[in-house]
Amino acid sequence: MKRFITYILLAAGLIVPVQSVFAQSDEKKLFNPVYTGVTSLSIAPDSRAGALGDVGCATDPYLDNNSQYWNPSKYPFTNSQAGVSLCYTPWLRKLVSDIDLANLTGFYKLDDYSALSASLTYFSLGDVYVIDGSGVGTSNIIIHPYEMAVDFDYSRKLSENFSAAVGMRFIYSDLQYNYEDDVFPGKAFSADISMYYNNYIGVGRRDCLLGLGLNASNIGSKISYDGGQTNEFIPTNLRLGVSLTVPIDEYNSFSISADANKLMVPTKPTYKQFMNEVHPGEDDTDLTNISEYNQWLASTGYNEMSPIAGIFKSFSDAPGGFEEELREIYWGVGAEYNYNDQFFLRGGYHYENEYKGNRKYFTIGAGFRMNVFSLDAAYLVSTAQSNPLDQTLRFTLSFDMDGIKQIFGR
Repeated sequence: MKRFITYILLAAGLIVPVQSVFAQSDEKKLFNPVYTGVTSLSIAPDSRAGALGDVGCATDPYLDNNSQYWNPSKYPFTNSQAGVSLCYTPWLRKLVSDIDLANLTGFYKLDDYSALSASLTYFSLGDVYVIDGSGVGTSNIIIHPYEMAVDFDYSRKLSENFSAAVGMRFIYSDLQYNYEDDVFPGKAFSADISMYYNNYIGVGRRDCLLGLGLNASNIGSKISYDGGQTNEFIPTNLRLGVSLTVPIDEYNSFSISADANKLMVPTKPTYKQFMNEVHPGEDDTDLTNISEYNQWLASTGYNEMSPIAGIFKSFSDAPGGFEEELREIYWGVGAEYNYNDQFFLRGGYHYENEYKGNRKYFTIGAGFRMNVFSLDAAYLVSTAQSNPLDQTLRFTLSFDMDGIKQIFGR
């Protein structure tokens, strides 16, 4: 049944087939991504940030309902008292039509200094045919695996220019419908801690808005599908962001933003390390020792490592030393043109090292805003063939509660 779960994740494009990794050249043997469970938590849900190269930690919060994923501490700086957004992201759209991610986000400002926010994320893996141990599909059994996360945050201004937020998240991952072989849905809890600072600085003769952001997300328990016998780390992530908004004139402005991310998850010992240690001199592309590798992996203490210990270890445990630690940092940069807070044009680039996942892509997008609602769209063009969102159009529909109140005269 564990093999069956692996097939589901492969179908969703969430993990890389081990066979394909070991079949590559000697250079490709350096491929060593950081593995986590519930990878859907790492998918950018909204189209504005998606069009900016998956950047949103320090972007201008003035018109942004979707800070919940990127940095909830931005909410006290929003212009509206409340807002709601619905985001839709197709997945592997060129191959299948029933895998997608939906996200519902909302916030409410309690006063000028504090806000409550929440979101619901649902990732459907579509219809999956059950595959038996021989690799043969049985067409009479179809399952509907999915992952879901619900989170709540409280954010507050600690000064006129600085705010912080704390939040909690419940995570549920159901990969099958009948729980045979002691395989069950996975559950986990996590916490987020975020901070945001903005202030106007002089650039030439212009007063430009500088934003700085930090978000440590998914700090929590591990997730298990077999009653706790084995556990997987969830994608605990450290995100740092910076942005600069430059006014051009009364109606036009331009901003540039950048985010850097580091998964605070220990690097999993590789099959190559196992072969070099246990079977030195033998072909490390021979997968006949996979079962023995799993036993060896348990002996390293990786499976028993606590999430907090994993956070500290994640900054110094890469097999390739400091050079490989730097490879684990992935980043994005984006630019946005704003006309009168109504029309927006966006573009960006996202980079992940080829040995750590190889997600490299350009993004473009546009937005339109009225008093009541706004509509944003994003399109991704991958420069590597490993991105499931390549040539995918994403949408976000947002509602401003202040605008709705004005319509009804309240």
